[in-house]
Amino acid sequence: MSAKSVLHLTDRYLNGIPEDSRIRTDGRFLKAETLSEEKLLQIRTLNGIAAGRGQSLAEMALSWVLKDGEVTSVLVGASKPEQILANIRAIKNIQFTEEELRKIDAVSM
Repeated sequence: MSAKSVLHLTDRYLNGIPEDSRIRTDGRFLKAETLSEEKLLQIRTLNGIAAGRGQSLAEMALSWVLKDGEVTSVLVGASKPEQILANIRAIKNIQFTEEELRKIDAVSM
């Protein structure tokens, strides 16, 4: 998983683009055409890994960024208070098994 892809990982788009999504309402940064079937397959696979860890996809993405202890702060975007709480939950599980890391790397290539 590259740092760039982590920035956009969420389970929000697993079943299509919601009507209130920034992709639909403000296309300056997120564009519908970037959400290809290939990208959706990657996101769904990563979501399955996250579920196996007892995390949401966004929680796992933040955990992945923090896993090595080299990153001390992560900028997150949140438009709702519950998103902040979900982000905080990520620090409860920042340990990854070698198998999880292999799967994440394989999906992210």
